Amino acid sequence: MPSVRFFLLVTLLAAIVLAVPTPTRRRGIQKRSFKVPRQLNTAHPTGPNGPAAMRKVFRKYNFKMSDDFMVKEGFISQSKQAESEKNTTSTAPVSGTNGTGTVAANPEENAALFLSPVDVGGQTLNLDFDSGSSDLWMFSTDLDPQLIGQHSVFDASKSTTFQKTTGAQWQISYGDGSGAAGTVGTDTVTIGGVTVTNQTVELANQVSQSFVQDTNTDGLVGLAFSSLNTVNDGTKKTPAKTFFDNVMGDLDMPVFTADLDPDGTGVYQFGAIDSTKFEGEMTWIPVKAETGFWQVSSTKFAVGDQLFSNPQGSDAIADTGTSLLLVDQQVAEAYYSQVEGAQLNAQVGGFIYPCAATLPDMSVAIGDSYMATIPGSQINFATVDQANTTCFGGVQGNQGAGLQIYGDIMFRAQLVAFNGGNQSLGFGQKPVPQ
Repeated sequence: MPSVRFFLLVTLLAAIVLAVPTPTRRRGIQKRSFKVPRQLNTAHPTGPNGPAAMRKVFRKYNFKMSDDFMVKEGFISQSKQAESEKNTTSTAPVSGTNGTGTVAANPEENAALFLSPVDVGGQTLNLDFDSGSSDLWMFSTDLDPQLIGQHSVFDASKSTTFQKTTGAQWQISYGDGSGAAGTVGTDTVTIGGVTVTNQTVELANQVSQSFVQDTNTDGLVGLAFSSLNTVNDGTKKTPAKTFFDNVMGDLDMPVFTADLDPDGTGVYQFGAIDSTKFEGEMTWIPVKAETGFWQVSSTKFAVGDQLFSNPQGSDAIADTGTSLLLVDQQVAEAYYSQVEGAQLNAQVGGFIYPCAATLPDMSVAIGDSYMATIPGSQINFATVDQANTTCFGGVQGNQGAGLQIYGDIMFRAQLVAFNGGNQSLGFGQKPVPQ
């Protein structure tokens, strides 16, 4: 009798298991990883632009320039000149997916911003991968043709999979009055051979001149937490999920990594961590996800071997959409006090120094348990004169803005993993190139 009961129990359990629905995966995603390479734009050999990089990060985070800089017209006029020069540069060709789960990237003209092609509804656009924002937005045919200029734009009427979200809107705005806004829908989005159906996408019908003049940027793929997304239903915020949030559960690991080489080339990898890229074990630090950013405390720093305490130090955001390492003003001042000939120059818009100067290493705290070191040899960002004798530093001050922004300068020296599963950042020190 017991054997009969056992048989009936096994049969019942088997029936229950068979009755459970099989999870359906989004088309093209089979528990995998994929890469998005970053490549130098050899068509623009002039290199990065320091003042432009400063303007971009200050605008992005609504930081206000200090009075010392605002009263000096040199910085403002240089800004206008740099913006006008951008209009003379043509858009680089867009390359597509090569069928191996790898996407070829096309950098923005001044090598301070790197872009990758993203397929939306069968149309390819140049979008910037940005861990400092959460909107997937793009130029669209809803814009005035004069604003579109040389940009590639998304045409909803040519997509068989686009569905407009009635009443939904989005808007991003910056402290200098620039920004973008428009309508919302869903469509099929493919990156690196990985496809998400019904991904929320945002179509610009308004853009400020700063976006119009950035002729190689057709929009952004936001990789911060979805809570920062700006979609609203006309009365209240209704944040949409980011592409990363939508693919995360179907990746081998719920992570993406930023791995840049000293020259700015490198790879974004989704779903895996390449342990050959760093020394020792990766250190994991919980982030303050409630802010919407990949944000950590940072209350210590070191210049060379000298460690400093910065108990009132601002929190820091790990941002793939920023070129510089933007630190508290007193931290930048302490660093450049150790660089012979360095000065804070209002006309240029930041710290400059003789290009022949030897730069010390810079280390910044990530939480309480890790110091991220950037070798001095990797801190130079750009030259500021035609003779190439004066340089603009990759470490700059935030002028008391209340946040530190750790961008590409850090990702060149550290393998950084963004873990959406447990909301943490992983850091691994890369070997110094010989």
